[in-house]
Amino acid sequence: MTASLRKLGSSDLEVFPLSLGGNVFGWTADEQTSFAVLDAYTAAGGNFVDTADSYSAWVEGNQGGESETIIGKWVKARGNRSDVVIATKVSQHPQFQGLTAANIKAAADASLRRLDTDHIDLYYTHFDQPEVPVEEIIGALDELVKAGKVRQIAASNITAERLRASLDFSDREGLARYVALQPHYNLVSRGTYEGPLQDLAAREGLSAVPYFALASGFLTGKYRPGTTVDSARAAGAGKHLESERGRKVLAALDEIAQAHEAPVATVALAWLAAQPTVVAPIASARTVDQLPALLGVAGLRLTDEELERLTRASA
Repeated sequence: MTASLRKLGSSDLEVFPLSLGGNVFGWTADEQTSFAVLDAYTAAGGNFVDTADSYSAWVEGNQGGESETIIGKWVKARGNRSDVVIATKVSQHPQFQGLTAANIKAAADASLRRLDTDHIDLYYTHFDQPEVPVEEIIGALDELVKAGKVRQIAASNITAERLRASLDFSDREGLARYVALQPHYNLVSRGTYEGPLQDLAAREGLSAVPYFALASGFLTGKYRPGTTVDSARAAGAGKHLESERGRKVLAALDEIAQAHEAPVATVALAWLAAQPTVVAPIASARTVDQLPALLGVAGLRLTDEELERLTRASA
């Protein structure tokens, strides 16, 4: 499958229309399986890998940084660093909490060591810290860019007001400027991005790279009334079955998937990929078998009527 790469905001980064989530690496996928998933993703033309310094600190026995370490080993083993756009994040690692200037710089150095590379392609603030002035955050990120440690900067989990203030400061001082956003956004969670934040991203030329693109697995269609799913995320995903919106979305996805002879997950991702500002939804695969349904988004174009139908069902 050859999918055309998409430009990320105003940056020089060009990315595959599906970003591979690294949250499972070192959690539900061991190193060997993670390598196999990364190999299959890149073999299909994928080049955009998303992780965070905190993945997967929530697992007993883990410290955080396990995902970055696995990605670093894989890149080293494959010798393909220049072919892969690596995105990681700062603020949630147990040893590097928050967004003070000192922490951002220390956390970036730690991420670079784990990734075994001299630069991070896209560096996100993972969760905004409203008590830290945007001037301090942008100033620290700009220093990383000037030092060649980071190519482009981005924000995740930020309000429209704080994003506006950040962009204004970057413009006023001529400093590095956010090129992308990573919002929580999918067919059953639209209010988490649509509205002021999406409008601002569109006006300012930022690209969105949504996380929870498949609502923790609910939008794969494997959660049905009376079924039990063996997944670490089953409780979160299953709750959508209890809402009318969740059931309506599933019904619409089923019919459209049938018409295209495509997996439900592919259709859900295709709706997301077609939304204003969205460049590449993030989805993770803990096995190689889960990848084709995700990669299919690169080749599936829904009709305007199908997109509208899903938009109505998810309202």
